[in-house]
Amino acid sequence: MAVLTPLLDTIRTPEDLRRLEADKLRQVADELRAETIDAVSVTGGHLGAGLGVVELTVAIHHVFDTPRDRLIWDVGHQAYPHKILTGRRDRIRTLRQGGGLSGFTRRSESEYDPFGAAHSSTSISAGLGMAVGRDLSGGSNHVIAVIGDGAMSAGMAFEAMNNAGAMHSRLIVILNDNDMSIAPPVGGMSAYLARLAASKAYLKLRDFGKQLTAQLPKRLDSAITRAVEHARGYVTGGTLFEELGFYYVGPIDGHNIDHLVSVLRNVRDTDVGGPVLIHAITQKGKGYAPAEATPDKLHAVTKFDVVTGKQAKPPSNAPSYTKVFADALIREAQADDRIVAVTAAMPSGTGLDHFGAAFPARTFDVGIAEQHAVTFAAGLATEGYKPFCAIYSTFLQRAYDQVVHDVALQNLPVRFALDRAGLVGADGATHAGSFDIAYLGCLPNMVVMAAADEAELMHMVATAADYDDGPIAFRYPRGEGVGIEMPERGQVLPIGKGRMIREGSGIAILSLGTRLGEVLKAADELEKQGLSISVADARFAKPLDEALVRKLAREHDILITIEEGSVGGFGAFVAHFLAEEGLLDGALKFRAMTLPDTYQEHDSPAKMYAEAGLDAKGIVAKVQSLLAKAAKGAAQRA
Repeated sequence: MAVLTPLLDTIRTPEDLRRLEADKLRQVADELRAETIDAVSVTGGHLGAGLGVVELTVAIHHVFDTPRDRLIWDVGHQAYPHKILTGRRDRIRTLRQGGGLSGFTRRSESEYDPFGAAHSSTSISAGLGMAVGRDLSGGSNHVIAVIGDGAMSAGMAFEAMNNAGAMHSRLIVILNDNDMSIAPPVGGMSAYLARLAASKAYLKLRDFGKQLTAQLPKRLDSAITRAVEHARGYVTGGTLFEELGFYYVGPIDGHNIDHLVSVLRNVRDTDVGGPVLIHAITQKGKGYAPAEATPDKLHAVTKFDVVTGKQAKPPSNAPSYTKVFADALIREAQADDRIVAVTAAMPSGTGLDHFGAAFPARTFDVGIAEQHAVTFAAGLATEGYKPFCAIYSTFLQRAYDQVVHDVALQNLPVRFALDRAGLVGADGATHAGSFDIAYLGCLPNMVVMAAADEAELMHMVATAADYDDGPIAFRYPRGEGVGIEMPERGQVLPIGKGRMIREGSGIAILSLGTRLGEVLKAADELEKQGLSISVADARFAKPLDEALVRKLAREHDILITIEEGSVGGFGAFVAHFLAEEGLLDGALKFRAMTLPDTYQEHDSPAKMYAEAGLDAKGIVAKVQSLLAKAAKGAAQRA
């Protein structure tokens, strides 16, 4: 559906936007919103967050001299309007497609993206680093970090604010508050107070007051200054930020272009002697009725109909792995009231919204705080509960110290449910669950499982619920299962034991995780070529099924491991065992197939796995390559 955007059509870069009179910005924002909706309807992606910052995006680029002035979008999933205004409109309908624009900010994509992001709560730290770098170089440009109220819940954001407040570097933080309004605006008075607080007149008056109180004894001067700032905080809602050393402005209406431009200009032109926080109240999904009407404001969408908002979802006979996990956990929790669930601001993404509906008192969403989530779960475990910590593989990386120190070192039975393991497609490298096998498998006391299909996932949930000897993790991918017949309830698996799927001779393939389906396709193709293939499902990366590995190594000429993980993971564990057992000292040819040692570009998962060589075609090619080398070696020896 073509949208009419006559004014937006004249804007190639923010320089064009800055030439416009302020009274034209409302039209730009309206057209930008329409263009964003239309583009995402074609590509899918994150919608609600971007719609909520349209006016803010226009105002920032109109007032500040980007890219000389650095603009950092926390997470970056709200940056589609920003991309349209910064020379990428002609490619906006390639968002998240193979070879197209990233769904997040990316340094290699544009000079207007000074910091790449996709995990939350990094913007203030990065911005402070840029501000200090500017100061060390004698620069004068501005640094602006836009962070959401959800991202502000993470400890890293407060660590950065604490540091920034103590350093007094010139840094502008814009709090995009679209949910938990700390102090909601009330009509025109709050907007007036915000503009007043950001004005030179107010600052001059404040400085004059400071000069007066400076003549008083130091303790009295300090007390009066703190009292004045506290009083201003009570009026405007910024006491917390003032205590951290920020000059607070707000709250302001984040959709009122006139107010935004006025406040941003005042902040740009006035040096308050340290960092500034502007508190903008916005509405996620603003301006698009279907988004405004949904609980998650259409946070992430597939392709959709612009008129109705109805998303296009391909038919599937198989449930998603996420739903299988949630349903399996509910079944286990019905039988065991010690089971509790913990998520870090991802209840719907992990399926724990379903668990929460069934067991609200046993479900804990701790906010975007993975470190706290893990140690909180560890505390629950010390009291005899069975915490399931459901966190995306890529997000658990943020809590690695807590996994090592607070859980594994103390051998506490925390259960880690790792959603989005392996490649995730359009979200790309920032969200790919590539490293968890390696970073968990190296830890003493840790048990690591990987489900080959949705029925196996049910068994692993049951196994984790039953296991009290220490920490245990199970990983599963994004998307739908394979359509296998499902049991009523999962069965407890023997720890560290895999299973034989197909008995053959000569060539053995040991699979970990959901590549098993591709392995079986490859085995079928190889058997058509007259080869006999054994296929096994490891189930456990740790502890390794040593008896199974030993059997495969001794009874076959070729042994290949396959995993949806990085180098240094399951294949490395198998290779280490084979070497220690002396099973690599003879004629056995061993290869480990892993994800490539690179950050793969976003594309469909199928294409990404094909690029990695982890589809049936790639597996067949690996076997044929090994056979060719073996034949060549035999010929040379003859």
